[in-house]
Amino acid sequence: MARYRMDGGGVVDTRKAQRLWEESRGWNGNNYISRATGSQWEHEELYRSTKGRYYIVSWSQWQGTGPGEARYLDAREAAAWLVYHGHEIPADLEDVAEDRATADRIRAWWEDKNG
Repeated sequence: MARYRMDGGGVVDTRKAQRLWEESRGWNGNNYISRATGSQWEHEELYRSTKGRYYIVSWSQWQGTGPGEARYLDAREAAAWLVYHGHEIPADLEDVAEDRATADRIRAWWEDKNG
C-alpha cells in the first residue's frame, strides 16, 4: 500500500481506495506470469479511488526498483482492464460494457492497445 503523485496533480493513496482488483496470472510451468505485463516480475493492480476515479498501479519485483507508479484510466480503459482480467464490471462502468459483445470488443481493443 502506497501513495502516488499523479500526472496533472493530485495524490492517490491505495490504502484509502474504495476497491482493488488484482491482475490475472497464469502458470507457465515454472512461474506465475502476469497477464497484464507478460512477466513474472512486473505487475499491475486496478483501484477505484474514494472519488470514483480508476487508476492502475504498476510495480516490479526486481531488486533495486522504486515503489512503482500509478496512472489514471478513463472509463473505457478501466472496463477493458477488468474484462481482460476476468472481473465483473461494477455498476458505474456498466454503460461502457453493457453486454457481452461490447465486452468482447473492449477485450480486443485492450489486447490490441497493449500488445
